[in-house]
Amino acid sequence: MTFTTHAIVMRAAGGPDVLQYLPLDLAWDPEGAEVLVRLVAAGVNPADTFFRSLGPYLGAAEGCVLGHDGAGIVQAVGRAATGFAPGDRVCFCHGGVGGAAGTYALHAVVPVECLVRVPDRVALEDAAAIALVFITGWEAMVERAAVGQGDLVLIHAGAGGTGQMATQIARAMGARVATTVSSAQKAELSLAAGAELVIRYKDEDFCAAVMDWSGGDGVRAVLDNIGGDGFLNSLRVLQPYGHIVTLMGTPGDLPDGTAYNGNLTIHNVMMLTPMWKGLRSHLIRQAAILQKAMDWLAEGEVFVRIQDRFPLVKAAEAHRLLENAGGSGKIILTMPAE
Repeated sequence: MTFTTHAIVMRAAGGPDVLQYLPLDLAWDPEGAEVLVRLVAAGVNPADTFFRSLGPYLGAAEGCVLGHDGAGIVQAVGRAATGFAPGDRVCFCHGGVGGAAGTYALHAVVPVECLVRVPDRVALEDAAAIALVFITGWEAMVERAAVGQGDLVLIHAGAGGTGQMATQIARAMGARVATTVSSAQKAELSLAAGAELVIRYKDEDFCAAVMDWSGGDGVRAVLDNIGGDGFLNSLRVLQPYGHIVTLMGTPGDLPDGTAYNGNLTIHNVMMLTPMWKGLRSHLIRQAAILQKAMDWLAEGEVFVRIQDRFPLVKAAEAHRLLENAGGSGKIILTMPAE
């Protein structure tokens, strides 16, 4: 059985113009363990532009619907799904890697184990904007680096959506945070997220600034969101037995063996892995992390800064902005009212 909706559908891999607003048939089994959600908003992430340009992990580019995180109202519940009812406010991170349709759509069919309730005090737009970046930040700062009270942490690209969220999570764990940014405006955003030191890397050597800030000791953990030389130079500021968590892949060690000689631990975080590899237990774990995000949003422990909003039909414009202007928060797509 199918449910007909409308979505932003890829014609092929390529530039933003491959995104078109078209009818879409979603596979929907009223007897199954899935939930039909009428979306209110969807997050736009750098991964979306990657899949649009190069094609999805699963299946062909043609017909792919992008978007991983979304929020909305439950419209229907499969008979085998429990815990939710029509009218519930929910959010999730699911789809958008090929295969299952993503969240650039009016509706989504979501496995019940991926759904999380959105508290009444939390705006659905905020719930849609926070899902991927909170899960990424939590996996990096808490599950991999295990930052704690008094730890010194360096977070690159501190003004982006992931950078702002990772800063807040690290601070909530009791860490002290330094960040790198490219401009004075982005420095203000990073300070507002809780950074103690903000380094404008175009104007100063971040390694020297971090070592000065740390009294020459270096930091316990680095979140690498830039890759390449940024990753390699970050090894220079880590304390012995420190951790570097990269979202960009590992280019290796420095010629003098800094990572090896310092007993440094290198972690990769790619939070989409459970989705495209079908790892159900990890999808459930990530839903629990997203529930933490909802609790913290409701309690005011974290905030998400929405940089720009675009109506769903202007998804291509959202992609152009993300690719050309860089990150200073989250971009979301909003759906028309029924």
